[in-house]
Formats: sequence, structure tokens, C-alpha cells
Amino acid sequence: MDTTQPAPTPDARPDAAPRYAIEIAGLTKVYAAAGKSAAKRALDQVDLTVRRGELFGLLGPNGAGKSTLINILAGLVNKTSGTARIWDLDIDGDSRGARGAIGIVPQELNIDPFFTPRELLDVQAGLYGVPKAERRTDEILAAVGLADRADSYARTLSGGMRRRLLVAKAMVHSPPVLVLDEPTAGVDVELRQMLWAYVRELNARGTTVLLTTHYLPEVEQLCDRIAIINHGRLIACDTTAALVARLDRKELRVTIDRDLAEVPPALDGCEVSLPQPRLLVFRYRPSRTRVGDLLAVTRDAGIGIVDLSTEESDLEDIFLELTRAPAAAKSEAAARR
Repeated sequence: MDTTQPAPTPDARPDAAPRYAIEIAGLTKVYAAAGKSAAKRALDQVDLTVRRGELFGLLGPNGAGKSTLINILAGLVNKTSGTARIWDLDIDGDSRGARGAIGIVPQELNIDPFFTPRELLDVQAGLYGVPKAERRTDEILAAVGLADRADSYARTLSGGMRRRLLVAKAMVHSPPVLVLDEPTAGVDVELRQMLWAYVRELNARGTTVLLTTHYLPEVEQLCDRIAIINHGRLIACDTTAALVARLDRKELRVTIDRDLAEVPPALDGCEVSLPQPRLLVFRYRPSRTRVGDLLAVTRDAGIGIVDLSTEESDLEDIFLELTRAPAAAKSEAAARR
């Protein structure tokens, strides 16, 4: 990946910055048949926009098409049809500019074992045409927790350290768009938190971040908006809160003042279970039922309430709901178009 000019930075000429960091329309990728394997449609008419300055999550089960999409943006895979723009630069019409506007952290560990982290970052910066006076090698190595291993051969680094070195390599040219493809795989909790703190800092400075990960709680905490892809199709794209709210499911756990052998007949109109003699569990839709109504029904049945707690649906629930029902999700996606 060679460029002769430094890539655009997030804060350069803010008046000229595009509205969308990534624009994808009708993106399709079909891998040709090989041997006994039939042709495979990895992406099917994907439409997606990532706004400038967002921290955006891209989710999907294994084989859903996430890596294919990212590899197309990186220039590693040729699309079959459709368009894609990075920082308003077409990946076909201005491939060099588009590649210079994006930093990719791949899943694969593609690091030369005979270079040190410092040397690898300097080489990468040179490929992007970053002048020596503008290189941030030490800052980046410190941010990903590799300052004390800056001059060690890459082959001596642990798997987690090599993963962080990939993140560092993607940052050397200060790209306005950073794509993190499973960046915390094999990274321990403390270093993961350090990495996310730096990603948040980059995002606060204006860097647009596209993140794929299987750690769904991280996505829920970090991302402004989330897209879910399955079988090559985009099946959902919304804010985190709106996606979770779409499931419209909640649980009320009520600790009562005496043992029960079965759910009282007075509660037959509710979706309620009795997993323990002194615990009633109500499942309800917040859009239709209020907690106060459930508590009133319980009291009217002559049952005293000692304690209560609620449990809401989370991103994992909506992810499983959508990806386990691909046919319904496809219909939903088609209806929104």
C-alpha cells in the first residue's frame, strides 16, 4: 500500500470534511465457483453509510460478510458491483486517495518477525509518505502499551502484543477513518481497556471508527450506531438504544413474602413463572404493560412484595433474534428500502 502524499487527517480543513466517512451503495461480491464449490454471494446489495466522527459497530456471525466488506474498502478484494466511497473518495476512481484515508486493523497477524515495533511503524509511515518530523511512533507505541518493547523483535512478542502492534501500524498516517476488525482478540482485560481508551480519544479528536467484534457488551458501550449483517445482507442499522428497544421485551423479578407452590390463579392473565417458592418472574412488553400494573395485580392477589428488580434486553438478545431468523430479517430489511 504505497502513497506519495500524506493521508488526510481528521481535523484537516474541517470546512471541507465530508458528511459521511464511508458511503456504500448496492455493494455486492460474488466469489466464482471453484472446483466442486458453487459460486458464493458474500455480499448482496449492501447499502450503508457511516457518518463522519461516528464510532460505528458492524456485527454479524462468522461468514456473514463483514470481512469481505472490510477487505473491499481496504482494496484487498475486488467488488462485483456497487459503489464504495471513503472520505468522499471513490475506491475505484481514486483508489490511492481512498486507501490513504483509511487505516485497517485486520484479523490476521501479518507482522514481519525480524523487525522491531519501532522499525515497523517507521516503515509503515514511510509507505504512507509521512515526513519524519511528523511521525508519532513513540506516542502510538505508548498508547497501545508497547513502549517498553519498542526495540524488541516482533517475533518475541506475545499474541496479544502483536495484535496491539497491528493497531499501531494502522494509526501511523493519522487516517480520518479507522477500521478495527476484531482488534481485541487475544488481548487481556487491562490492555483491552487501554486500547478502548485510546480509541475513544481518537474518536473524540475526530477520527471515524468502524469496529467489528464478537464482544457485544463492548459494542453496546462504545458505539453510536450499529449495523448487523447476515448472509451477506444488511438486516438492521440503527442506534444502539433503538436496536435494543426493538425487541420490546423486559423481565420483572419479584421477591414475595411467603412460599408458593404454584402461580396463583389471579395472575393467569400475565406471562409469569415461579422458578423459586418466593420468586415470581414476569415477562412483558414495555410498550404495552407498565411495571406498576404488574405490581398492582400481585398486591391484589394478596401477595406481599419484599423486593423487586428488572432485567432489560441487551444487544446480544437483539443480535440473536435477528441472526437466528434470517428470512424474517431479510423481509424486514426489504420493507425498509
